[in-house]
Amino acid sequence: MTRYAPQNDSPIHAIVAVPGSKSITNRALLLAALATGTTVLRNALFCDDTERMVECLQRLGIDLLADPEQETIHVVGNAGPFQTGNVELFVGNSGTTARFITPAIVAGTGTITLDGVSRMRERPMQDLIDAITPLGGNVTSINGTGCPPLRIVASGLHGGTTQIRADASSQFLSGLLLASPYFKTPTTIRIDGPLLSAPYVAMTIAMMRSFGIMPEVSSDMRTFYIPNHTGYTSPVTYEIEPDASSASYFFAAAAVTGGRVTVRGLTRNDSLQGDVEFTGILEQMGCKVFDTENGLCVDASAGPLVGITADMNAISDTLMTAAVVAPFAQQGCTFTNVAHVRHKETDRLNATAAELHRFGVTVHASQDALMINPVPPGGLPKPANTCEWHTYDDHRMAMCAAVFGLRVPGVQIAGAECVSKTFPDFFDRWEMMLACSKD
Repeated sequence: MTRYAPQNDSPIHAIVAVPGSKSITNRALLLAALATGTTVLRNALFCDDTERMVECLQRLGIDLLADPEQETIHVVGNAGPFQTGNVELFVGNSGTTARFITPAIVAGTGTITLDGVSRMRERPMQDLIDAITPLGGNVTSINGTGCPPLRIVASGLHGGTTQIRADASSQFLSGLLLASPYFKTPTTIRIDGPLLSAPYVAMTIAMMRSFGIMPEVSSDMRTFYIPNHTGYTSPVTYEIEPDASSASYFFAAAAVTGGRVTVRGLTRNDSLQGDVEFTGILEQMGCKVFDTENGLCVDASAGPLVGITADMNAISDTLMTAAVVAPFAQQGCTFTNVAHVRHKETDRLNATAAELHRFGVTVHASQDALMINPVPPGGLPKPANTCEWHTYDDHRMAMCAAVFGLRVPGVQIAGAECVSKTFPDFFDRWEMMLACSKD
């Protein structure tokens, strides 16, 4: 499906609502499934990624009742790891599902095949396999690529000490931590090399504590000790925050139009999500950022945006959002330390550079950075007429195109339906924001 990205020449002023966090929803689903008791997840996100997690848990024997209208999911906990026979799981292109659920499966019993779409078969899992093996795990990449499909022969994990690389994805570490209370003995997990996206690991630890498990974490977040516990206990009700990554597109709309946008229910200081700090990027570029009684607000009315250099490693899911704001700053922008995004739904460095270049933006992608020049005073050299923005079946590429299209005429988003991965009604909410701004 190709969709037109509406242009908006005037400042956007709106209060918007975004769905619940994907990262929190998929963690909460797994925690609730392993816990003792029934958990009600409120403000849960319903999208392709969370549906893959729900389907996998159901195939593993978990009883769930999902109510999309009420944005709730009732999960009857298993009071321990999964006990299954031969099961085939399909994760689509959901990295969180694949990487979170694999250690939890190995901690139980059964023979499981885990597979996904063709892109998932290119997304790495070997670092997680290597960390599980010393704990007594039996996981193999069927094609010998270190990627799905995986064959898992589960007979429990004895615990002890292991090392894990987390420089390609922090999801490997989060998956191991989420399952660790069900290992047979206390477990120590040490980081081997750099730690990617540390805020997501902090989110995992905070959520484990909400379900009654208290990991011990070193001050440098490089060693994690999980005592021998009886397992998670349901908190009965778990409220899921609005998705900060999804909010970034609406904050960016304020930035590129010189407007003011507030996202309901999101706060800067109390959020579990590191991606709320995308607002800090906009603040460096000259926007004002503050909490209000309605939610977190970005106000870009004070003046033009300025160019910055920023390390985006901790908030790399918002790299592309920053990249479509950058051309409208007065100076160039450089976003660094993001080599790992080449292994996401697409190679996001090359894809972003290619699409900005397609519309006349001067941009360079190095191995681990994006450098973007501002739009010349006379505008882009390729104005007017229709031009397609390719999405590469990547939800974030599609949503970024909507931001870019606010300032650039003729943007047609090819494959716009891929937003269903994390934000199925994105375009409806985008149009509501624009309509609200015109009232």
